[in-house]
Amino acid sequence: VEVVESGGGLVQAGGSLTLSCKVKGRSFSNNDMGWFRQAPGKDRDFVAISRVGGVRDYHDSVKGRFTISRDNAKNTVYLQMNNLKPEDTAVYYCHAAQFGLNYWGRGTQVTVSS
Repeated sequence: VEVVESGGGLVQAGGSLTLSCKVKGRSFSNNDMGWFRQAPGKDRDFVAISRVGGVRDYHDSVKGRFTISRDNAKNTVYLQMNNLKPEDTAVYYCHAAQFGLNYWGRGTQVTVSS
């Protein structure tokens, strides 16, 4: 299984970015997929999750600004990020779980300038 993120970059505060995460090697249509982030000097934190059945959960700090979605046919999960803030600056990691195993991508850098 390979998890590959894309879509990070540099954006001004108030701007938008969309991250993509494609999982290769196995179908995850019946499994949860989500996003975490890690800012410099901090722990990796939960951002959003797309659960089987359509339930979506978000960290309080991104509610109303970020939207997680998925395309099961493409084995891909997305993170639409609007109204970005400097405190959103971090490496964003895609996560997928299946059969008790956790799969992570290498991360994509998001930098928000003030």
